[in-house]
Amino acid sequence: MWKNAILDLFFPPRCAICARVGVHGVCAACAQTLPRAEKPLREEPPFGRCAAPLRYEGAVREALLRFKFRGARSAAEGFGQLLAQCAAEELGGEFDVVTWVPVSAARRKRRGYDQSYLLARAAARAWGIEPAELLRKTRDNPPQSSLSGAAERRGNVAGVYAAADLARIENARILLVDDIVTTGATLGECVRVLKDARSQSVVCACVASATEATHKER
Repeated sequence: MWKNAILDLFFPPRCAICARVGVHGVCAACAQTLPRAEKPLREEPPFGRCAAPLRYEGAVREALLRFKFRGARSAAEGFGQLLAQCAAEELGGEFDVVTWVPVSAARRKRRGYDQSYLLARAAARAWGIEPAELLRKTRDNPPQSSLSGAAERRGNVAGVYAAADLARIENARILLVDDIVTTGATLGECVRVLKDARSQSVVCACVASATEATHKER
């Protein structure tokens, strides 16, 4: 516990949404105004099933951009809690291994962290497990937000992910974590790789679901 106290002293926790200091997770005020998804479970190709508790708009959009691009790593705790709750409600009993959509080594070096790994770690903590590194990104492709349509997005991610642990993937029931789902091209490619590596099943969970019109700076 003393280690957590020291970390809180030098790196104080903040609300994932408004960044209020001293809040673990999401503050009560923000929790009342979150843009909750009307249908948290999306079922469609190419990814299959994906649980996402929030809509990618307003304060959620701004908070996710801070988390991804502006060093707000502490937001992973609050977002991970929301993601874990939604995944448990919508996909409970369908997975026993948690993994994440990795960024490239070059992008991780620029940012200093992999935001989807932080989300997966925070979410997995709710079930008393650690996420498993089952995927790696083989090249630093252009950001999905720079592309205009679903076909371009699918082409942009084709072949950029590879299985990282074949023994762990085989026959596993996997929860794949990412921050935002838009067309689902990225999730779909990762699901394909995991299934080709002989996973038993793959379901997905993201913090927020976006339309192409609202998806920026991906």
